[in-house]
Amino acid sequence: MSNSKEISQNHDDITVVTTKRVACDGSGVALGHPRTWLDMGQDTKVRCKYCDRVFVLDENAVQDGH
Repeated sequence: MSNSKEISQNHDDITVVTTKRVACDGSGVALGHPRTWLDMGQDTKVRCKYCDRVFVLDENAVQDGH
């Protein structure tokens, strides 16, 4: 299942990352949320189901092939 269609191009809370697996704990949101690990799979972006923060893979990131 791809998250690409669900992610708005105008989303204000976008974090550029260098790995396809990221953790989100809602920091910056009033009380935060449980830490959750997100994996982009074949995509280059993923959205946190708790706080809607979008993580986008840096275009210059080296993918390790795992």
